[in-house]
Amino acid sequence: MKRIVADKIASVAQSCRLTPELRLSPDIPAEEGVVVAVEVVSDKANYNQLELASGRMATVRRGDILVGALGHRKALFGYSGSIPSSVPPGDHIHLLNLGGVLGLCDSADPERGAPFECRVLGAVLTFPYLGERIGVPARVGERKLEKNPALDTRGIPVIAIAGTCMDSGKTAAACAIVTRLRHRDLVVDAFKATGVSARRDILAMEDAGARETRIFTDLGVVTTTRNNGPDLTKSMLNELAQGRPNVILFELGDGLLGAYGVEAILSDASIRAVLTSVVLSANDPVGAWGGVTILRERFDIEPTAVTGPATDNQVGIDIIRSQLGLDAANARTAGATLGDIVYEHCHERTH
Repeated sequence: MKRIVADKIASVAQSCRLTPELRLSPDIPAEEGVVVAVEVVSDKANYNQLELASGRMATVRRGDILVGALGHRKALFGYSGSIPSSVPPGDHIHLLNLGGVLGLCDSADPERGAPFECRVLGAVLTFPYLGERIGVPARVGERKLEKNPALDTRGIPVIAIAGTCMDSGKTAAACAIVTRLRHRDLVVDAFKATGVSARRDILAMEDAGARETRIFTDLGVVTTTRNNGPDLTKSMLNELAQGRPNVILFELGDGLLGAYGVEAILSDASIRAVLTSVVLSANDPVGAWGGVTILRERFDIEPTAVTGPATDNQVGIDIIRSQLGLDAANARTAGATLGDIVYEHCHERTH
């Protein structure tokens, strides 16, 4: 058993409630969610931030001792990577995202450069057995994901935010809607259903006025897939519904065509049945057309409105209204308008 002092503990390991003084084991299970300590051995001038367990952002530098968790990533604008077949101390792996996900990078975005390279130090140990010094590898998550849960939203309206791809303005839309609904005296709970572990989006929703928030990492999942996406969504809907908010809002990270399980979630009939409103965030009018077409033809979902960069000026808004027959509003410049569109739609659907 080796002792270290960590410089930075990533947000992916927040549920483990670790202190900087840690004990490590050389026996590292090569499995998603296993918490690992590494030493950073390279430098980067950009895309060099880490989200800490506190939610604050910190600059990563060569020589830092970091704590993250093994996982995979398949990002359109970012790094793609997977968990290696074995993770012995001394091997090199990469920091795949700002939340602290660690794996072997197989594809990098030219604008972000190569990811941080890290030397594996060991598996972080926890000591769950009272009075015994028997350590077990720490894993992310406060509780285990229930398989095939029955969905019961207790009749509470549910709003989903979907996007054409990552960085299409979904979180900005979610925050604008949360804020406007709060201004209209509604209690809103929110969660992020898909993506790669990082808490900044749900922290932004909290700042916008969400009472309670959740993310799939709370259920021990580092990166969502089509295999776990529906169960995660149902579990978080059920959990938040128990608190009796007026509205539940969730963001589908990544895009309608991606590797994180959005398609599987929207293909689930029980989830579609509880959706009161679906807002599409799109980067441009052609993306808006494609996203709306997918929602209508593949999932039999009629979107409530379109937002995102496609609505950054009146030209895009007019194209969406004339070509798609949908309301459109920009979350950054007309957030109250977007929120009112969703509010009125939900009111009509529930009364």
